[in-house]
Amino acid sequence: ALPATGPVGQRVGTHFALLPDGTAVVEMAAVAGLSLVPRELRDPGATTTYGVGELIRAALDAGARRILVGCGDSGTSDGGAGALQALGARLLDAYDMQLPLGGRELAHLHRIDASGLDPRLKDTEIRVACNPFNVLCGERGVARVFGPQKGATPTQVEQLAAALEHWAHVLTRDLHVRTDLFAGPGTGASGGLGAGLAALGGRLLPRFDVLLDHLDLDARLARADLVVTAEGALDHQTPRGKVPAEVARRAKRFGRPVLALAGTIGEGAHTVTATGVDAYSSILPAPVTLAEALGRGGEFLTDATERALRMILLGSRLPQALVVSGTQRPSSVR
Repeated sequence: ALPATGPVGQRVGTHFALLPDGTAVVEMAAVAGLSLVPRELRDPGATTTYGVGELIRAALDAGARRILVGCGDSGTSDGGAGALQALGARLLDAYDMQLPLGGRELAHLHRIDASGLDPRLKDTEIRVACNPFNVLCGERGVARVFGPQKGATPTQVEQLAAALEHWAHVLTRDLHVRTDLFAGPGTGASGGLGAGLAALGGRLLPRFDVLLDHLDLDARLARADLVVTAEGALDHQTPRGKVPAEVARRAKRFGRPVLALAGTIGEGAHTVTATGVDAYSSILPAPVTLAEALGRGGEFLTDATERALRMILLGSRLPQALVVSGTQRPSSVR
């Protein structure tokens, strides 16, 4: 394993992939994911993407001149500042002192000295596979949407939102960025890593266009009789660029029925039916702890899939007059 700086500053074993065509694939969650942040240390104002920059630098050392960064499941909200610091940028306060790591420190940013950035970046194509619905700033910005999930209090959310807006302003000014870092599609990916990489010339691309097409998904959907997709949680965010929604949208091009399975069914889950999901269900057979749900996820998913398919088989045997079509409605049970 390759050692790098984890999200709370610890050293972690991580990795990147080097493809035969010379493309390096860096998965940000492998070095700065939420799973690497101990629950008692979950403060998105303090965590860092420094390790992501270290992985990019390691990929450059390995000879890569094309880098694909996968965004998702982040434990950070520093706007990619840590990654830029690892790649040689100096983030300076009003006294020309370098800022400590962490998103909240960006409130004190005065200027960016980019003279020390790794010169190889100029000759490197950086592509970022991200959720285009995630933006850096505004009411739907990453601090307000994802900050609470990462441990931020309401006060910390607003402080972080202001810090990231300031970061976007200084980045745009000092790195002469022409794209919209405030609300451009994907700028909020992985706690704002998208904005930081865009400032380095990275192209922010819908992750489905980058990844699913390589799986020849549409051809597989065209041959399918039933499409089963899954996610950790189905809720109001699922239609905003999550995998089940995209799979369902593509499946509907071919008129295929779609079943979605999830670890939890959250508020607004019924909105997924508008994306093409015909039915959805939780995989949990009973209330369990988070640790047990994660540890037995494969078992629960297998059992839930069998239950769902048995119901489908039962429905296929019913007289046609008894088959009722409609839309699942949200449960009244809370």
